[in-house]
Amino acid sequence: MGDAFGERRRRTVQGYDPLLGTDFDGRPTDDIHDVIYDAFESPRHLNRVPGLVALMNGPGPSEIERFLACVVLTTWGEAAGYEAVVRAAADPRRAAWYGISIDRKFSVDNTFAQLADAVAERDLTREKGTEPLRLHAARALVRIADSEYFEDKLGELFDRSTLGVLLDDVRDVIGRGVRSLAAGEKRSFDLPTQLVDLASGVSTVDGCLGVASAMSVLDVSRSPRALIHAVPIVSRARGPEGRRFGEYLLTFGDERVRAEAREALREIYERHEWHE
Repeated sequence: MGDAFGERRRRTVQGYDPLLGTDFDGRPTDDIHDVIYDAFESPRHLNRVPGLVALMNGPGPSEIERFLACVVLTTWGEAAGYEAVVRAAADPRRAAWYGISIDRKFSVDNTFAQLADAVAERDLTREKGTEPLRLHAARALVRIADSEYFEDKLGELFDRSTLGVLLDDVRDVIGRGVRSLAAGEKRSFDLPTQLVDLASGVSTVDGCLGVASAMSVLDVSRSPRALIHAVPIVSRARGPEGRRFGEYLLTFGDERVRAEAREALREIYERHEWHE
């Protein structure tokens, strides 16, 4: 779970509440990952859940502690974590922790990117019966992809089964983002590329939707960065949709984009996926 304030967090986590700053044997740790991922090997993490819920929701702890508690609970597949993500996504700028972690590239909040990482983790949801809540949280995050920053995660983050549930939400948020771009509305981050990333992810499930969505973005804002992020769609969409999108990139891309698109098309031809 990389993030812009990771180094700061590793240096100071021992100063946080013991629920966040000690491993399951009670030893101080300088890495929150020790707390998060040991849960996949030990049911002892369940002993911390009530305290972490209180930490996340209480008015006393710092915003960073509340945020980390939410990340931990969500990664652990806990209902309280998913519910907190949904609440935060409903009014992002008023989330208690909004702005505590800032992306270095665009100098904007990146807490939702980290929450998306946590929501994408599903190892414990089956045994806890929280998969429906996880999908609800994933939907809430996708629905704000036209206004909040998710780093470069949306093309790789969610698995096919999750994306399959979110197709209508992806279609809606990309359409809304395209309309805002066409209207000249400004964002503090690279919205076209973020929308292309989302289209790239969904193209693994629905090639037609992925290609149509990406082209709708690129027809409005065809930056070199967005075009290079669009190249994986050629292989992911597969078949005639992928081929047509590759030809689109050959028409509008720069030298680098054209070279990568040609390579992706070559792979399609080798897999015998060019037939209509």
